[in-house]
Amino acid sequence: MRFLNDLYEMYRTHLTGEEEDAVAIVLHILQDHSKEDILNMIQEMEEDEVIQMFAMYLIESLKFKMAQEGVGHQGFKPQPSSNRYH
Repeated sequence: MRFLNDLYEMYRTHLTGEEEDAVAIVLHILQDHSKEDILNMIQEMEEDEVIQMFAMYLIESLKFKMAQEGVGHQGFKPQPSSNRYH
């Protein structure tokens, strides 16, 4: 995606390789764009890029929802198996 490549080149010398870099840059950039701007950028994306973007959105949203609801391994206790292997 051209926008991503341009964004990377613009901030390349400021990046440390930490996830926080990407989050800060993206949030800063998105402040300056409207929904219409974003939809125009999406229109320029290849189909596989749109699918990948939406998949990542769904995955992150589902992970957030599970964390909010307390779903996860924190309270998981395996049940004893009746099948004993020696």
